[in-house]
Amino acid sequence: MYRDVEMYLSSLERINESDFVRIQRCEEETSVTFSLPPEETIEDNFMGSRVWWTYHCQQNQDSSQHSFFWDHRGRREYNKESRSFSLKMLRADKERIIKPYLQHIICASKELERSNTQRKLCTNDKYEWDEVELNHPSTFDSIALSPDLKELIVRDLDEFKCGETYYHSVGRAWKRGYLLYGPPGTGKSSLIAAIANHLNYDIYDLELTSVADNTQLKSLLTRTRRKSIIVIEDIDCSLDLSNRSKNEEGSPNADGNVNMGVGEHKNSRVTLSGLLNFTDGLWSCCGEERIFIFTTNHKERLDPALLRSGRMDLHILLSYCTFPAFKVLAANYLGVHEHALYPTVEKAMQHSKVTPAEVVELLLTNKSCVQVALERVMAALDEASRSRKNYTQVGIFSASDVDSYTDVVSAVKFNLSDIKVPASSELEHADGKSAVVANGHGNTNRFEVSNGDAPNTYCRMKKPKKLRRLLMKLGRS
Repeated sequence: MYRDVEMYLSSLERINESDFVRIQRCEEETSVTFSLPPEETIEDNFMGSRVWWTYHCQQNQDSSQHSFFWDHRGRREYNKESRSFSLKMLRADKERIIKPYLQHIICASKELERSNTQRKLCTNDKYEWDEVELNHPSTFDSIALSPDLKELIVRDLDEFKCGETYYHSVGRAWKRGYLLYGPPGTGKSSLIAAIANHLNYDIYDLELTSVADNTQLKSLLTRTRRKSIIVIEDIDCSLDLSNRSKNEEGSPNADGNVNMGVGEHKNSRVTLSGLLNFTDGLWSCCGEERIFIFTTNHKERLDPALLRSGRMDLHILLSYCTFPAFKVLAANYLGVHEHALYPTVEKAMQHSKVTPAEVVELLLTNKSCVQVALERVMAALDEASRSRKNYTQVGIFSASDVDSYTDVVSAVKFNLSDIKVPASSELEHADGKSAVVANGHGNTNRFEVSNGDAPNTYCRMKKPKKLRRLLMKLGRS
């Protein structure tokens, strides 16, 4: 309790009103702290009542009365002083405020200790975690997000951080799950760092391919601290967590087992149920105030059981760079908020797809000249637009040409022996929505057509001859 009171009093603004203060910085802390010298008194207010704290320090003449502690090197050190705080308040206020006031001090000191301690980035090594200091500069002010999405995420994080009482009252574990998905280079890792900095949480970067089985996974996750973010990046690539509805009956993964990884760890025996138990099962309550974040470039490859509410509560699409996001990047990297080229850039971004990472590279490379940097961005947008046109506007067919959309892949088969088709080409609906011909293989007769309303889901063509004519036109272009 002494340490809690000391930290709490050092955070009060009134400590600066004292005639004398002590300044110190403890090891592994990032800021200095102020404390009272002996026999100094400081006033505090709580629930409308005034209280007074006084710091006392006396030398112990008798060596047998010396208390001791262990320093960071494991050596015994002796305290030759007796230190204490005395608390005074009005008798009429004692019964009303003493318990809630002391509880307030304990909670405040824990938060102060957390904010003054360097955040950690931890990676798994068998049954243990290796940790390094986390000094990532990403914040919500610097990352390229639309204002609405940024506001949504920050509000959700703040509600979670202050939600202990609510979560306990409704009988839920105090945890949250986020799924970050979208093309590579759209800022998923930067967003994770910004979340950690905003909440002042540690990050546990869990590499699933290094985990042998469910027992090892359980051991690792029970060793994580509260106030932490548990991250599994590229979860669709780490292990086979694909949609079980797409697996053929009798396949090794039809029962949900995660028994086929990548690389040298393909014999990992971690199961989907083992992972789910820690996101929304009995083991999810073993450690509170934690956030699970999964990232993927292909959301459609994940099993629906992994995506439902209670496991992944918030699905966040990080897509190509928008103009509001571009303005944030330009302000950060170039120091400009408005420019004559901005209307042209905004118009170009409506028809082109570039990632925030590509924009950042252009701004960073040409940061010495704002005009040149913006011209380079315009050139990249123009190039992206021309590349996209090579695969669009090849023909028009109406929505009546397709059956109801389904998650089951259906191939459109016909003879294309003399037609060369790019591996991924786009066609356009009459209503302006696109349908992508994916996995076209030139001299083969197998094509998969996906619906532009729900990318990566598939549909069957009612009129394959009409599609054939469109593909022939594409082959001649």
